[in-house]
Amino acid sequence: MDFQSCYNNSSFILMEGALGERLKREYDIPFDEVIALAGHIYNEKPKQALKELFHQYIKISQHYDLPIMLTTPTRRANKERVAQSKYNKSIIYDNISFLREIKQDFPSDVYIGGLMGCKGDAYKASDVLSEKEAFEFHSWQSSLFAEAKADFLFAGIMPALPEAIGMASAMGNTGLPYIISFMIRDDGKLIDGTTINKAIRSIDNVINRKPLCYMTNCVHPKVVAKALSQFYNQTDIVKTRFKGIQANTSPLSPEELDNCCDLKTSDADNLANDMLKLCIDFNLKIFGGCCGTDGTHMNEIAKRLSQMVSY
Repeated sequence: MDFQSCYNNSSFILMEGALGERLKREYDIPFDEVIALAGHIYNEKPKQALKELFHQYIKISQHYDLPIMLTTPTRRANKERVAQSKYNKSIIYDNISFLREIKQDFPSDVYIGGLMGCKGDAYKASDVLSEKEAFEFHSWQSSLFAEAKADFLFAGIMPALPEAIGMASAMGNTGLPYIISFMIRDDGKLIDGTTINKAIRSIDNVINRKPLCYMTNCVHPKVVAKALSQFYNQTDIVKTRFKGIQANTSPLSPEELDNCCDLKTSDADNLANDMLKLCIDFNLKIFGGCCGTDGTHMNEIAKRLSQMVSY
């Protein structure tokens, strides 16, 4: 089954939980200043650590009979940053190959996505590209993911509408199914002040090959619930097109999270209950974890989703 069929036919889909933050906290493996996690697949210790984390998340999905989306740790491996690093474009192929090798150890229902991100700071919406600039900038990475035969593309924590439109255009040109995930506040708006409703409507109206759906990541489920409850987001297009979350365990604002020095987290039961409430109240389908999550959080989330399917 291809990823689009999985999305259309599955009640729920799991995504991986935190990677980078867990590498720092549990393995003492720092980010690369230029490309963050993308080069870790070339060094034995971080490569093994990544493999252990991905294995943990896949085993949880298998235990609860849920399909899982895995994304390459390449959000910062764009054309400009790769050119500044000691690597070249093969880093995109190699990250897909790394996940494909992991997938071989498991049965089906594991889908590999190419993770992309905005050019600037996602938490501040700085250095935002225009639609045209974004299309040209992000086409390099999206095309390489298509050549590497990713199952889908994923644009993570997009803070501003113009760049998200250009990103969607670049992703759509590949022919692969893709998802746009926004960085949002509890007022129901992206960091640049665009409402979720306007962002979805604008992209859907402009792009020929529309995203499979829209999501948010690096945000607490209570923040998402408040954002989706805003009157201007209580629209049919939001209700039918906004379908997922990769949850941060802290309800702090993007600026507070970006500047805090210690890990902000909540226990697995509370986070899973908040995720389940999102599922019930807003009919979401894709559930993953971001900063602060680990295997215990993802296990509790998967358990509740599995119970929902059984019910």
